Amino acid sequence: TFDVAVVGAGIVGLASARELVRRHPSLAFAVLEKEQELAHHQSGHNSGVIHSGIYYTPGSLKAKLCVQGAALCYEYCDQKGIPYRQCGKLIVAVEHDEIPRLKALYERGLQNNVRGLKLIGPKEIQAKEPFCRGLMALDSPYTGIVDYKQVAQSYAEDFQEVGGTILTGFEVTNMEMAKESPSESEDGLKYPVVVRNSKGEEIYCRHLVTCAGLYSDRLSEISGCSPEPRIVPFRGDYLMLKPEKSYMVKGNIYPVPNPRFPFLGFHFTPRMDGSIWLGPNAVLAFKREGYKWFQFSAGDFLDAAMYSGLWKLVLRNLSYGLSEIYRACFLSAQVKELQKFIPEVTISDVIRGPSGVRAQALDSDGNLVDDFVFDGGSGDIGSRILHVRNAPSPAATSSLAIAKMIADEVQRRFEL
Repeated sequence: TFDVAVVGAGIVGLASARELVRRHPSLAFAVLEKEQELAHHQSGHNSGVIHSGIYYTPGSLKAKLCVQGAALCYEYCDQKGIPYRQCGKLIVAVEHDEIPRLKALYERGLQNNVRGLKLIGPKEIQAKEPFCRGLMALDSPYTGIVDYKQVAQSYAEDFQEVGGTILTGFEVTNMEMAKESPSESEDGLKYPVVVRNSKGEEIYCRHLVTCAGLYSDRLSEISGCSPEPRIVPFRGDYLMLKPEKSYMVKGNIYPVPNPRFPFLGFHFTPRMDGSIWLGPNAVLAFKREGYKWFQFSAGDFLDAAMYSGLWKLVLRNLSYGLSEIYRACFLSAQVKELQKFIPEVTISDVIRGPSGVRAQALDSDGNLVDDFVFDGGSGDIGSRILHVRNAPSPAATSSLAIAKMIADEVQRRFEL
């Protein structure tokens, strides 16, 4: 029996569980994770960038939580001795028509209180990134990189050190109100929510928080809450620079985002192990956790294909989607994108790298749900659950700030 169970041991679930147990040390908390290891999906398959908060709409949760979260992330890593590199980021305009958008991005970053931003010209670009060419760039020195799997593991250790319980291999398949109290309990129905896993095992709790990423919509439906927004999985495939060519990139190099397209575009990302990731693209995944091209789940595919919101998104962005699929198939097309920034990169300098799957929340009108979404439901069980429905990038950067917000919301809803 537990006072609160958190479903999902990704970085947001673990950060939230850690924050909750620190605030309420006398209560019993559990984290339920379907995999045998922690941070196995989005948290372990991301770019590793500590974002500074430039892109996001001023006043949005994304903007506020990213700026707070980046500061908390650096502070936490310093406290715990977790290695990171504050290698900075250049957002580079390579065409004249990108310059007004770059300047608007600079203004947005200032509104979001991002530290140290400045616009720089071609000579300063080359001083920072000798192989990079551009007309103008937005320099964000506060952007960094870290291994988020290591950060998530550290959150888990903090949680367990103060008495939290982590149950791995516990895939939640059902949640309902208990008909009677658990056999070992003498408290009547103090723990009225029963949560079952795929093996038929049960835990009892007073309240539930779900941080289920790629399965957030399905868990919401299981609990009788709204299925909207729906999760549609998009796979991002990275290329890597061959190790002997990694000297060509020092920090993060990003394109100026085009507001007509839903995703960010190709970028250069240094990693803590010294490798350089290039990409990612964005193509529909045929399985929610399908990290390879031919991994297929009929249920996941039908779920996406029968959703009207996906078709509306596809039809609005048809040429973009087709060009993403083309680039995914042909290395030369991806290298052409990279050469806009570093002309010296050739097809012989790159190899195929890892992939990640992004839990993209979509509404029924085909709009990408851009901000964080938290909701619960009504009725006996719905009123005892807080669903974290959408925690898009930069959720890893923002994890400690998100955790504070979730803990506040849990306190407000459940009166812990």
